[in-house]
Amino acid sequence: MNHHQVTTAPADQHRVTLEALQQRLHCTAEGLRSAEAKQRLVEFGSNELRVRKETPEIVKFLRQFTNFFALLLIVGAGLAFFADYLKPGEGNFYIGVALLAVVLLNALFTYIQEHQSERIMESFRNMLPQMITVQRDGQTSRIEARLLVPGDVILLEEGDRVPADGRLIEVNQLKVDHASLTGESEPQLRKLSCTHDNLIESRNMVFSGTLVQSGNGRALVYGTGMNTQIGQIVQLTKEAGTVETPIRKELRHFIRVISTIAIALGILFFALSVALGNPFIGSLIFAIGIIVANVPEGLLPTVTLALTMASKRMAKKNALIKNLEAVETLGSTTVICTDKTGTITQNRMKVATLVLGEREWSADQSGLAQEEGFADAWAVMALCNNARLTDHHYQGDPTEGALLLLAQSLQPIGDLAARFPRVHESPFDSATRRMITTHKTGNGQPNLAYMKGAPEIVLKKCTHRLHRGERVEFDDSARGKALALYEVLAARGERVLALACKTTDADAASEEHFVYLGLVGMLDPPRPEIAEAIDRCRSAGIRVFMITGDYHTTAESIARQVGLFTGDGQVVVGEDLLQTSEQELSVLLDSRELVFARSTPQQKLQIVTALQKKGEVVTVTGDGVNDSPALKNANMGVAMGVSGTEVAREAADMVLMDDNFASIVQAIEEGRTIFSNIKKFIAYILTSNVPEILPFIAFVALDAPLALTVVLILTIDLGTDLLPALGLGREPPEHDVMKQPPRRRDERLLTWPLLAMSYGIMGMLQAAAGFFAFFVVLHQGGWVWGGDLPTSGLLYRTAVTSFFAAVVICQVADVLICRTRRQSILSAGIFRNQLIWVGIAAELGLLAAISQIEFLQPFFGTAAIGWFEISLALPFAAAILLGDEFRRWLIRRDNRFVQRWLTW
Repeated sequence: MNHHQVTTAPADQHRVTLEALQQRLHCTAEGLRSAEAKQRLVEFGSNELRVRKETPEIVKFLRQFTNFFALLLIVGAGLAFFADYLKPGEGNFYIGVALLAVVLLNALFTYIQEHQSERIMESFRNMLPQMITVQRDGQTSRIEARLLVPGDVILLEEGDRVPADGRLIEVNQLKVDHASLTGESEPQLRKLSCTHDNLIESRNMVFSGTLVQSGNGRALVYGTGMNTQIGQIVQLTKEAGTVETPIRKELRHFIRVISTIAIALGILFFALSVALGNPFIGSLIFAIGIIVANVPEGLLPTVTLALTMASKRMAKKNALIKNLEAVETLGSTTVICTDKTGTITQNRMKVATLVLGEREWSADQSGLAQEEGFADAWAVMALCNNARLTDHHYQGDPTEGALLLLAQSLQPIGDLAARFPRVHESPFDSATRRMITTHKTGNGQPNLAYMKGAPEIVLKKCTHRLHRGERVEFDDSARGKALALYEVLAARGERVLALACKTTDADAASEEHFVYLGLVGMLDPPRPEIAEAIDRCRSAGIRVFMITGDYHTTAESIARQVGLFTGDGQVVVGEDLLQTSEQELSVLLDSRELVFARSTPQQKLQIVTALQKKGEVVTVTGDGVNDSPALKNANMGVAMGVSGTEVAREAADMVLMDDNFASIVQAIEEGRTIFSNIKKFIAYILTSNVPEILPFIAFVALDAPLALTVVLILTIDLGTDLLPALGLGREPPEHDVMKQPPRRRDERLLTWPLLAMSYGIMGMLQAAAGFFAFFVVLHQGGWVWGGDLPTSGLLYRTAVTSFFAAVVICQVADVLICRTRRQSILSAGIFRNQLIWVGIAAELGLLAAISQIEFLQPFFGTAAIGWFEISLALPFAAAILLGDEFRRWLIRRDNRFVQRWLTW
């Protein structure tokens, strides 16, 4: 068999007869056999758009040299080489090499981290394969869309993304949105006949990448992978650019501020040094030292690492983030707008109650099949239904699946669908809230029409009811009794559908003159962990609003069961929302406890937009096609991985693999922790800037000996600071992180209290420790102020090494206090974060190496020191540890001064 005929076929698939197309594809309308499909998969390859212009790895690596920090250090290296050219032999060449080494190592580390992050995100995407229903071996089954081959017959349902190009062979009110292909935003109703000479314009075709908005149908696949319309379009398409996230904006702001400080100080003290009569070269190296001391080289790799680790932790908790930096957005959430079914409840629909006429029955009660009206109600449940029974359960919508399972348990369905073939379907959607199917009966009898849907909709369309086998008028009294029963079922938390039927001569039944049959009440129990998750949200200052299409009594019952309503919560019905002005809605949204019932997707978007106008940061959950506008417009869109449609997943920023509301709350905790950890890292690295800068200022302003060299500044920034800082990025959440109000959107990474703590207090203590050790060693060596102190002499090198050691010892204390912002170090668990201790061991090891290993001493300008020199810094380290523990104690006791000025 020559399968290559498929790929070289002319573009007339819309014009030829179905039989001719099947002959061309060597298949039938019933689909392929599995063995044949496997053979074709080898022949044609997987159904994927493989040609995508990727950024070359070398370009990604070179981008690491374009950030402001890297450029500053490159300029510094250039100045050092220039100084060496003017006056060789002063060690400036080695300073330039060291600066370039810093830039290279930093770029390499950040590149490796980002590369790993990309691989992680790619693996997450692979965990979310697009699934499609296909007919193979005479049966329907769910397979990954990438396994489709030409000749397959696929079943398309509302919410599906069309996985390949195909010719339609069956349609039921099928509407497809071709916006991704043609830019036409209006969904087009599909037909079985050719309607246009142009292949794309013809209504009997569906194309890869388009979205099924409503209805359902079957299609014969003829083009897969790159051999599709969209495959040809994207052949040379670049990936879309990413939108700048809040955390990226914050980092840009931080880099701009710190770089400005570095450059301004460098220029100021260079000019001051020259004005005081110091040599040009010395002043230049001094300026380089000031700039280098201010640049936190490890910032970008640490942020990337922190985000990567957070995304891994979230994946373990069933929350997949599509964009790493979106993790942090979650931490700012102030309102969650959540679905009910499947998110708060278990999405395990089971029929609990059946109302036939005016009598209520338990669904598992015996003798139901003999009751009046049962046969018609049973037929509605079995035929007005798009779910399918399988060997073990069902495929399709949980509500329809529950009806089908009940019908089968009461009376075997058998070949009912074949005996009463469907000739028309008016599908359920969020606007009509009902489904109508029309079926042929044969023998010249009229067609049968069945309806199921929201009781308040179905009851309006019913003019008669069954009474003792006869059709009688459905008067106000009978209607009132039906509505009263509806209220009883809904108050128990049951989701209620009404059933109706009629005979008709038309193939497409009208919506009038139906006969009311009864009600079906279904229970979907709440998830057991939801109550605790909602309570955590409440203590974290996050309001949770439920937006559901269910009846208001059902919605209120579930809200009370899970703790959404603790007092006089308010239920707002969709119809009432239509009459509400924008101002009234804004006032309404100030409420603590709200449930929106019988809401449309448009109203969901309206609620989200109104909340955002009030300055709220909104996280929205959704699973359907119609949820996608709200998911896209929310600050954080969360789609369901199990029940969610492909469209919803694509519109969202995060996918819940278990559809569980509790997973959102865990993700918010991670989001808050990320921002907090980045602040901890910044507080830590800024602190060492002060003892790095002050020696240069003392050198120029006071004519003091230079207590720290540029090479040792780089050793602190890259050697002793980096690993402990990475450890801070991995710090677990503090125990009260979900007991604090959400972070304000205008809260910056770099705040005045943080600068005050890092520069004004902790940095000054470190500098004091360094100068104390430096001058004690000089004094013991016999040096007096103004005396000669050669930089190559043992005394000077010992004093410089002591200053460096004091900074390192104080940085050990500093990294420990930066681990928590409010919580005591003792309650946080001193040894809980092992990476911190690896970092501490590394910096102490580096201190030992450059001070004790002889062949390293000439490069670093150091000398051997003993326990006495080390001990000089210990009182200052103890002051840092105990002082900050006291500060956090005051914060936990709501001390106003400390909370305002010293809480970073």
